Amino acid sequence: MELHRTIDDIDLRILEILQEKARIPNAEVARQIGMAPSAVLERIRKLESQGIIEGYEVRLNPSHFDQGLAAFVMVEADRSGNGRLGLEIANITGVQEVHQVAGDDGYLVKIRAAGTEALGRILREEFPAIKGVRATRTQVVLSTIKETRRIDL
Repeated sequence: MELHRTIDDIDLRILEILQEKARIPNAEVARQIGMAPSAVLERIRKLESQGIIEGYEVRLNPSHFDQGLAAFVMVEADRSGNGRLGLEIANITGVQEVHQVAGDDGYLVKIRAAGTEALGRILREEFPAIKGVRATRTQVVLSTIKETRRIDL
C-alpha cells in the first residue's frame, strides 16, 4: 500500500483526530499530539495537498430537512456503453451516492427523499428519463444502525 509509505504515525494520529471532530482547533490537535501548532498545520496542509484529506463536511440530520427516507437503488444499465450514465444519475434530486458495481447491475445508488411518495416519483419519472437506464430495483431502509464515512486507520 503506497498510501501508508507517505503517512507516518503522527499523520495517522492527526487523521484520527480530524475524523472524530473535523472542526477541532489546530492548537488542540497540536496539544493532543505534543507538537507545535505550526508543525501540525504544515502536516495538515501537506495531507490536503496530497489528496489524502479530500475535504471537510458537516453531517446534517436528514429528518430535519424532510429527507428522512433512505433507499438504495440497483440500476440495471443498458449495455450500450453510455459513459455518462453515472454522472446523469448523480444529478437526480436526492441522490447522495452513486457507485458503479460489478455484476448484472451497473450502479448502486443511495437516495434520500421525504417519503415513499417522493421516492416513487423519482423512480417513475427521473430514472426512466435517463438514456441507458434499463431497470431499477429498490430497497427502502427501515432503520440505520451505522452510517459513516470514516476510514479505519
